[in-house]
Amino acid sequence: MTRFALWLGKNADALIALVLAVAVAVIGLGVRVPDEVTDSAILAVIGLLATSVLRDRARRVPVEAEVRDTLRSSSATLEELGERLAQIERFEGVMSDTKRALDETAVVRVIDGAQVGQVLAEARRDTDRWFFKGGTGTYIRARTLPECVAAARRERRTLLVRLEIIDPTNVTVCESYARHRRSVSDRPDATGEPWTLDRTRKEAYATILAACWHKQRFNMLDIDIGLSQTMTTLRYDLAASRLVITRDDPRGEALVVDSGKFFYAWCAAELQTSLDQARRVPVEQARLAPLDDEPTVEEARKLFEVTGIELPGSYTDRDVIDIIRKALRAKDPYE
Repeated sequence: MTRFALWLGKNADALIALVLAVAVAVIGLGVRVPDEVTDSAILAVIGLLATSVLRDRARRVPVEAEVRDTLRSSSATLEELGERLAQIERFEGVMSDTKRALDETAVVRVIDGAQVGQVLAEARRDTDRWFFKGGTGTYIRARTLPECVAAARRERRTLLVRLEIIDPTNVTVCESYARHRRSVSDRPDATGEPWTLDRTRKEAYATILAACWHKQRFNMLDIDIGLSQTMTTLRYDLAASRLVITRDDPRGEALVVDSGKFFYAWCAAELQTSLDQARRVPVEQARLAPLDDEPTVEEARKLFEVTGIELPGSYTDRDVIDIIRKALRAKDPYE
């Protein structure tokens, strides 16, 4: 009853108009109604309808005002939400930059000398390139070049090698390098030999001979050698997976940089630029001086002649044999 009473109160005018209209219509079916009565009934119905319309408009005004207020509030809320989302995006950007910076610094790892051999062995695994810049390339001859060539031959893929060592024909730079190595330690290193001018020159000559020897036996080896007129105290070994930076002392600490990081890319560009400025060894001319599996003294001398890398006039056959031995049977300085 309460719900009906509420409904009746809200719709009384419309209900009265409806009842009047129906009553007049029913009466008019059986009895002739005077025109004055009909006109009055029509006016009453119209008045009730007008009252209903005015009431609906009066009710609509607060509703519209409430809707507008709601829309304004929603708009303000959306603007505030947009500002907060922008702040969140800025914060996420700061977090992303911070994470990237932390990742870049974390990727430069420091390892001790005992780990260098293992890290370099992991770098040689499945690599298709090797860039080196350092002294005479003893480790390159002992491990890097033969193992990388063997893996490339086994998998029938190309191998890109770029080597930059000191120029063995430059006595001044070779003497500086030998003097530096002796200043670090005047005792023989892991190979059993002390560093002298003669040894420094022979080690560099041996690296050139070893590179040409491997090139003649594996056509898919793309190798380039540059001879530097200055010495460096660091050695850079860059493979496809990482960069390893060591010093002349194999027992010292080393730096490892994973590939894909900005410092790795920087060093790769630096090594290539440095190699471009070095004196190039025309390795392609080595085909004019074929080398046996066990090169003879005459073959070795011919190789250095056709490549334009002159051996000292004082070198005897014994000196050339020493170079051949170092080229093909180099001792691992990390062992």
